[in-house]
Amino acid sequence: MYADVIIPLALPRNYTRSVPEKWMGQVREGCRVEVELRNKKYAGIVRRLHDEKPAAFEPKPIGNLLDNEPILHPAQLKLWEWIAGYYLCSEGEVMAAALPAHFKLNSETILVFNEETGDDFTHLDNDEFVVAEALHIKKELKLTEVQQLLDSSHVYPVIKRLIEKKVCFVWESLKETYTAKTESYVILNPEYNNEDRLADLLNNWGRAPKQQELLLAYLHLSRTEGSVTRPELLKKSGASDAQLKGLVEKNILRIEKRQVDRIKYLPREVLIDFQLTPAQQAAYDEIDLAFQHKSVCLLHGVTSSGKTQVYIRQMEEAIRQGKQVLYLLPEIALTSQIIRRLQKHFGGLIGIYHSKFSQNERLEIWNKIRTGELKIILGARSAIFLPFLDLGLIVADEEHDPSYKQQEPAPRYHARDAAIYYASLFGARVLLGSATPSVETYYNAVSGKYALVELMERYGQVKLPEITVVDTKALRYVKKPAPVQQPYRGQTG
Repeated sequence: MYADVIIPLALPRNYTRSVPEKWMGQVREGCRVEVELRNKKYAGIVRRLHDEKPAAFEPKPIGNLLDNEPILHPAQLKLWEWIAGYYLCSEGEVMAAALPAHFKLNSETILVFNEETGDDFTHLDNDEFVVAEALHIKKELKLTEVQQLLDSSHVYPVIKRLIEKKVCFVWESLKETYTAKTESYVILNPEYNNEDRLADLLNNWGRAPKQQELLLAYLHLSRTEGSVTRPELLKKSGASDAQLKGLVEKNILRIEKRQVDRIKYLPREVLIDFQLTPAQQAAYDEIDLAFQHKSVCLLHGVTSSGKTQVYIRQMEEAIRQGKQVLYLLPEIALTSQIIRRLQKHFGGLIGIYHSKFSQNERLEIWNKIRTGELKIILGARSAIFLPFLDLGLIVADEEHDPSYKQQEPAPRYHARDAAIYYASLFGARVLLGSATPSVETYYNAVSGKYALVELMERYGQVKLPEITVVDTKALRYVKKPAPVQQPYRGQTG
């Protein structure tokens, strides 16, 4: 079996690797594998599995399988292929832009001592001797350790000379950089889950009244709030860490490390507490009807017409059907303005994804979307690369905004257009919204390629400002009246 592997580099094509016997049946499309290219190791994505052996060369084997489950769904791989072909770049460049940094891993250089060299280093200069002695003792040195050892800026020439003299050789290892966040939880010894045993413990308490107060505070918190963290217990009880340690040593309470999310989520519920105005309801019904015939609809609504309320109702319908929703915004700054509105209606079903989040947070959101745990994602243009499980609706707000276009570096994609293709892979709907649609979108709408729905009434029947067309060219030829000369009002001598 052979695998075409995408490497996060600007390569002219994907390279074919052979699949070792031990990985047969475990390697799947969308999994990461370790591959070597020009003496460096990379975490690549399996693009395609096949039995077609290359005729021109003997493919190198895959070094290691990095995932038990694919981190990408087939739709993401098709999207990468389309972006690479449409925007004239490589799939490796798309991969570099699409994946969180932790998925791409770090290639760490390690120097390994060559045992055949022996321990005679008299032919080496001072810097070479220092590194060779350290290698002889430790057998392996990281590049960062060599830099600390020499404390100089000319590390690479020294390493090059040592390799040429066969004192050592270079080995590249892939290092997983993601670390899960853990928190200390306080739990009661299961022995005291019995009410009689617990009552007996409290009624026959001897010394250490502060510890008893801490235990009572824990019991109150656990029954009112459920899980109790260590910092929360100490803060609300006013106890010291030594008192908690005393209860742990008596085997009454226990400390347990648990993996937790870096981002706190609200309760998972849908709460729509508003009614659409007659104009908004008419637009909503028109959109529903339009989606029966076309997958893309432009909502051309004037400023303050309440387009967001129409979006929310459409999103609610998709959620009720068990689908996922992608809400695109052109600027990160806009997310803070709308996230509070969406969280009010969808609570913990919604997540946010953009470049201001840390790499650990982005990876956790990625996995929650891949498994379908998050139903709505609000994000900027990079959110189109997320691995949706069952996408039902994409809302592209302010679709005319030029920020949807990636300029540098490659891939130089347009998130609105890529989103339309991405939605087609799921049979999902796309709702484009704007008060001033882009020329190309409006042309597609009036020509019948997209559906067109207009919302020309402002919310609360607020009147639109008057617009006056002025011919500025004609104004240049209007003769200005001569200024009136004022009499001199100075003092006379």
